[in-house]
Amino acid sequence: MSAYPMSPEALRKRKRTVFVLTALAVAIVLTFIVSMNTGLIRLSPADLLRTLSGGGTERQNLILFDFRLSRIVISVLIGMGLAISGAVLQALSRNALADSGIIGINSGAGLVILLFVAFYPTATAAPAYLLPLLAWIGGGFAALLVFTMSYRRHKGLSPNRLLLNGVAVNAGISAVTIVLSLRINPEQYQFVLTWMAGSIWGSNWSLVAALLPFILVLIPFVFYKARTINVLGLGIELATGLGARVSREQIVLLAAAVGLASSCVAVSGNIGFVGLIAPHLARRLVGQRYQALLPAAALAGALLVLAADTFARWLLQPTEIPTGIVVAVIGAPYFLYLLFRTKK
Repeated sequence: MSAYPMSPEALRKRKRTVFVLTALAVAIVLTFIVSMNTGLIRLSPADLLRTLSGGGTERQNLILFDFRLSRIVISVLIGMGLAISGAVLQALSRNALADSGIIGINSGAGLVILLFVAFYPTATAAPAYLLPLLAWIGGGFAALLVFTMSYRRHKGLSPNRLLLNGVAVNAGISAVTIVLSLRINPEQYQFVLTWMAGSIWGSNWSLVAALLPFILVLIPFVFYKARTINVLGLGIELATGLGARVSREQIVLLAAAVGLASSCVAVSGNIGFVGLIAPHLARRLVGQRYQALLPAAALAGALLVLAADTFARWLLQPTEIPTGIVVAVIGAPYFLYLLFRTKK
């Protein structure tokens, strides 16, 4: 504990951070409750309480525990993972427009998933645990390609080159994915279309179990590296002067960001813009320090995806809109706003 008292400004910022985090957490809980009762078959608040306490009918247990709760948990996890991944990518590249969907990581993960689906029957349980690992390989390859092309010796990553190369790689991988999808059977093609639209197709607990280790390991690791991320954001020369092992830290944090984005995309499909919107929202609410920004971004991302998925299931009942489309409706205009606002 510091021997010096906290300044009024620092105390004000801390109180604001606590308030923002509490408000986001409360909003997630309320959306969680609404989402449990959103669907073709409605459950009254009394039915929800009775089912959660173990007194529900077999049908109510099936609807709540097997269908809705697993999907809700997945929505929260992927929102947190994509948001933290976007925050790290923006810090490493010093580019406010960096996002796993925009710079091709999602497309790279999707391409490997497509290749796997084409040669492996999706009805078995084995893919549930292999998909995040395979997606990490594909996303890592795409990220390595983009960051290598955007890196300048002695100058580090160029923000403009990163965005342009990312868009180009994303377009190229997406084109290859579309061509390959035309050569698979109709059942597999339907799965690929669902994935590309960003639909949370993995509404079962096996996929929650497959995704959870990545979230539980990588997000606390990134939180642990918050001070390092602050230093890296100052630039290569200044960070090196402060004693940071820049290249090593960049590689480790990039691997964590790719792992989070790819594992989430493997389960949720190609949901874009979460890693763009959530860190910007957190930055406006709690400031630039990553010790506060990362938790706020994680909660904002969870709230965004959970609310989007709930809205997608409610709007056109009995059919549903892919969650990725709802997020894109919000994210695309915001991306254009940031693009015009960026001066670099």
